[in-house]
Amino acid sequence: MARFRRRTCIILLLFILFICSIMMALKTLRPDRAGFGDPFGLGLLPELQQRTVLLDNKQNSPNRVQGDPVTRVSNLHSIAVNTMKASMPPVNKLEEELSSPNYNFHIFYYSWFGNPQFDGKYIHWNHPLLPHWDPKIANNYPKGRHNPPEDIGANFYPELGSYSSKDPSVIEAHMKQMHSASTGVIVLSWYPPGMADENGEPTDDLVPVILDYAHKYNLKVTFHIEPYKDRDDRSMYHNVKYIIDKYGGHPAFYRHKTSTGRFLPMFYVYDSYVTIPEIWANLLTVSGSQTIRNTPYDALFIALLVEERHKHDIHRSGFDGMYTYFATNGFSYGSSHHNWASLKAFCDSNNLMFIPSVGPGYIDTSIRPWNNHNTRNRVNGKYYETAFSAALLVRPEIISITSFNEWHEGTQIEKAVPKRTGQVVYLDYKPHKPNVYLELTQKWSEKYRKEQEQWLM
Repeated sequence: MARFRRRTCIILLLFILFICSIMMALKTLRPDRAGFGDPFGLGLLPELQQRTVLLDNKQNSPNRVQGDPVTRVSNLHSIAVNTMKASMPPVNKLEEELSSPNYNFHIFYYSWFGNPQFDGKYIHWNHPLLPHWDPKIANNYPKGRHNPPEDIGANFYPELGSYSSKDPSVIEAHMKQMHSASTGVIVLSWYPPGMADENGEPTDDLVPVILDYAHKYNLKVTFHIEPYKDRDDRSMYHNVKYIIDKYGGHPAFYRHKTSTGRFLPMFYVYDSYVTIPEIWANLLTVSGSQTIRNTPYDALFIALLVEERHKHDIHRSGFDGMYTYFATNGFSYGSSHHNWASLKAFCDSNNLMFIPSVGPGYIDTSIRPWNNHNTRNRVNGKYYETAFSAALLVRPEIISITSFNEWHEGTQIEKAVPKRTGQVVYLDYKPHKPNVYLELTQKWSEKYRKEQEQWLM
């Protein structure tokens, strides 16, 4: 019996020694200063980052001697945590810290929305249902107008509600969102003073406010000249002169650095193909009768390409480049991703800029109920990423984004929220958050920057 007890004690002692040796071995694998519960590695998770820094600060007590080796190790850990914090900031600081403007990412922006509080009535949110051009088809679809704020002319519903583009808090919120997405240039939809689209009101008086808020967030503003009545070479000359004279001195006014080192304003010209090349050539070629070239109002003029033949018209007209605008892959020759390589090659061989337009999807059945066949499902962001991937393949100098807030056509990347009313269930970005398309834009903006560095090597 005594022999059995002795053997048991020896086995127990050996077991205790074995456990102790394992503990010592494990200790050598851990950082010298680490205690139980040390959040080593948890700083990789943004939601835990603040807790990590807090714990680290507690351990970095000011009572320690500066040369103490434990303190030196602690300081190194603190540096590592701070470095991590710079690349993976807390969620509530993500927009401010993680993005910086990419002036090669241009985003189409609309300031045509209104509500009773700021405008005395709803503007654009009450968009009419547009009839099909074939009366037989038109008769199969509803008619009338939308009735905000519950019923708006969009398939998604904005987080900011049926806002007014005149509301300073809305303008600032938009600038914050575009800044967070790492876009750099706002392409502002523009009509001459006193003019507007058929469903809107004049908005030129908003330009100074938009410029001011854009400057606050290090964004630039250029102009998307819309197809107003009787637009031609003469009126365009006066439009460009007006814009440059009135807004060209503002620090947020965009100027693009050309290959020759000049800094020139840039104008996107929507539906440019409506005007014949000979009229444009009067304005945009050096020998034109109304030439703007080599004058104080010279600029880069970017035409809209829809059909393949337009590329030759654009070249003859004297434009400096082309963009594709539509966020519907396959809708037009220009918006079809598989045509971008040949368009880029054409532009390169003719000293033109090619600016592909990417978008998160397309749906306009809230205003064109008969246009279901042109809907492009967002596929939880995959459609948008596919468009970016196709754009990067052709190595463009600039990528344009359709759009920040064209709600009628469902191309917006602005924050949207789930909403259900009595008769309407709006689409939303679930299972993602309202800012998912801003985050995807920021992701691809950074990817573009890295790839562009490789192109230029």
